[in-house]
Amino acid sequence: MKKQESTRSILLGAAFLMATSAIGPGFLTQTTTFTQTLAASFGFVILVSIIIDIGAQMNIWRIITVSGKRAQEIANEVLPGLGVFLAALVVIGGLAFNIGNIGGAGLGTNVLFGVSPQAGAVFSGIVAIGIFLVKEAGRLMDRFTQVLGFLMIGLTIFVMFQSQPPIGEAVTRTFIPETVDFLAIVTLVGGTVGGYITFAGGHRLLDAGIKGQENLRQVTTSSVSAIGIASIMRIFLFLATFGIVAQGLQINPDNPPASVFQLAAGNVGYKIFGVVMWSAAVSSVVGAAYTSVSFIKTFSPAIARVEKWVIIGFITISTLVFALIGQPVTILILVGALNGLILPISLGVMLLAAHNKKIIGDYKHPIWLTVFGVLIVIVMAYMGGYTMINQLPTLFS
Repeated sequence: MKKQESTRSILLGAAFLMATSAIGPGFLTQTTTFTQTLAASFGFVILVSIIIDIGAQMNIWRIITVSGKRAQEIANEVLPGLGVFLAALVVIGGLAFNIGNIGGAGLGTNVLFGVSPQAGAVFSGIVAIGIFLVKEAGRLMDRFTQVLGFLMIGLTIFVMFQSQPPIGEAVTRTFIPETVDFLAIVTLVGGTVGGYITFAGGHRLLDAGIKGQENLRQVTTSSVSAIGIASIMRIFLFLATFGIVAQGLQINPDNPPASVFQLAAGNVGYKIFGVVMWSAAVSSVVGAAYTSVSFIKTFSPAIARVEKWVIIGFITISTLVFALIGQPVTILILVGALNGLILPISLGVMLLAAHNKKIIGDYKHPIWLTVFGVLIVIVMAYMGGYTMINQLPTLFS
């Protein structure tokens, strides 16, 4: 009985680790910014992104679980050197995202306590480091992300009710959009399952010893649950923002999510934003650092032996870069889009591995999941390329 409870706790922890890794400052900023631009039609973007997210996540988590190997190890078996390339992409993206995450944590403390964002970032970095200094760091990380995940969703639901969005219009435009924005789709998918994020939960399960075909059903449920948690947060934040947009109120472009919370619920809403921003940012810092280092620890026994200290170093570097340099909101959107470009590569590698007996043994990957995955690779590669050529340059013009 205790083993079942422990397994269930780990599966839930992995789902929340992945979801809260996705729900960071960039997630909040992207959702409010695109809702401003697309209004009710942003619901369609969310719907498409959820479908793509589920297909990508189910494929990747199943292959990791069956093979018992991390993504970079699988990639190296598909093609020597490919794992190193994938790890480099993920670590660079993870570091860039983490600088934004630390900045978001600093902004959250600034709203709550009035301290400078730099001082708040340093404090938040220390909190994140503290988790990995504990003996049972994995278990504490699971519980930490669960508590903050529930807190963020609960507070956002409150703000959504305060903003009184026209639900009927949102539902209608979710299925019959007035406009379709490729940049928004690529950015949302990139910010949910792109880069390091989709591997956060999968690698956590391996570290906890959950692998093999006998665990596939539970792992599949956990993978879909992770997307569900992140999507619930996305939907409620979209509705909260849409309520403000529908009322014709002006959202501050310098800090769109803070403006939404304040316009919806006054000063109380502004403080709630501080809690949500800090929770989103710190949980993402933990997820990004843990997952990024999980991509390099298999390359050297020396790194694996000091994994905890490498994670702490990763968080420290992110904190120092923000404290000394800072970064604009635009970078968060850019990195989300770039992570969307990593997805076709990482998912494509997993699909090749899914039909390589040397990697997955006698496991037979469902044909429908393979087809689903291939379609996602093609669609994301096309939309990602289109976005890079036609839309991303306008962000910096």
